[in-house]
Amino acid sequence: MATLPIYDRSGAEVGSYEVDPAQLAPRISKQLLHDAVVMYQTNLRQGSAKTKSRAEVAGTTRKMYRQKGTGNARAGSRRSGVRRGGGHIHSRQPRDWSYRLPKKALKIATRMAVASRIADNEVTLIDQLVFEKPKTQDMAAVLKALRLNDASLLVAVDGYDLNVYRSIRNLADVSVVPVAELNALNVLSPKRLLMTKSALDAFCAKATTK
Repeated sequence: MATLPIYDRSGAEVGSYEVDPAQLAPRISKQLLHDAVVMYQTNLRQGSAKTKSRAEVAGTTRKMYRQKGTGNARAGSRRSGVRRGGGHIHSRQPRDWSYRLPKKALKIATRMAVASRIADNEVTLIDQLVFEKPKTQDMAAVLKALRLNDASLLVAVDGYDLNVYRSIRNLADVSVVPVAELNALNVLSPKRLLMTKSALDAFCAKATTK
């Protein structure tokens, strides 16, 4: 059982939260986490790399010089891949790199990622994160009070809040997502994870629901 302190916006401890990482994920599979992260990263590839083959290069089809009697090696098209300006012999073509792991495996990987963060004391809890109007300066002050302003950070909230999103979007190395959109990649990529108490409640409730 892990006990996480709950802080307010000023950095003062206002309570505690007990959570069992083993209840979220009985074991941590590094292989599954690796497979999930690689899948998410691969799915980000555009797959738009393209080079021209000899059929696509503009140029004459005339034989460069006669077959025999010149003393040179025989040569045909100027667009051959062995000549400068010719097409690529094994040209790159656009392709779709995306693939999917089983949905159940990805859900387990997300729970493992959060459980590993909790076990390593890399999760900070805040009682609530509400802004009357978007203001980056206020969010920066909150992170400074929580001593989270010197490392990459993911902020997980329980739902969409336009003021929170607009207050965070201009901060360097800080991103925000609803707790329902957490996955192994965005949980493990930053150095720290900041969650609201309601967000962790929602995550634990969903993780323990069979």
